Amino acid sequence: MPEPKQDRAIRTRHTILAAAASVFEERGYQAATISEILAAANVTKGALYFHFKSKEELAQGVLAGQDQDLAVPDRPCKTQELVDTSMLHAYRLQTDPMVRAGVRLTLDQCADGLDRACPFHRWINIVTDLLDKAQKQGELLPHVTPAETAEVLVGAIAGVQAMSQATTAYQNLPHAISVLLRHTLPSVVHSSVLTSLDLTPSRGHTVHTEMQIPTQQDTAERAAATVN
Repeated sequence: MPEPKQDRAIRTRHTILAAAASVFEERGYQAATISEILAAANVTKGALYFHFKSKEELAQGVLAGQDQDLAVPDRPCKTQELVDTSMLHAYRLQTDPMVRAGVRLTLDQCADGLDRACPFHRWINIVTDLLDKAQKQGELLPHVTPAETAEVLVGAIAGVQAMSQATTAYQNLPHAISVLLRHTLPSVVHSSVLTSLDLTPSRGHTVHTEMQIPTQQDTAERAAATVN
């Protein structure tokens, strides 16, 4: 049976984005060329330009791609949900080329003409929302202003990411983010909340594994439905 056009278009777009992520991660925005991306994707120029009109649009697609699957399972403790979101991102930086490329583009000060602010704004909004919920549940210290704290945390995590990439190619990142949170959260949350948090470097892998279980169940159910 021929593949539906819509499915084929989605698959081609994903292939192009994955190739662009690989080239951007290796070469950076300025040095990367459309020709290199075409070769990596093994698609025609027409197919690429059908989905992306320019290198900038490709880069924006990769930047947006790093934010996929950010929503961790809901936690009764919103501070733990914030920790899980941060640690999952650290794990994905180690394991997902799209996330690595997106972060490189976000931190690439030589990417002239590329709007690199959107990922920061998205992260600040996510962290602010979680801190707002934590505050309403009485988890935060009285002096905390969620929006201000979100900007500090996002900026600090970005700095740790950049240092980890330069020094260990992200190998120490889960440990580094764990250390950062252990140093910053005592000035943000009540001590009673701190004692309940899982801040271990392996937390990101644990959350990632937890998030795969529904996906595996859905796949099994679809397969069973097809057989029936």
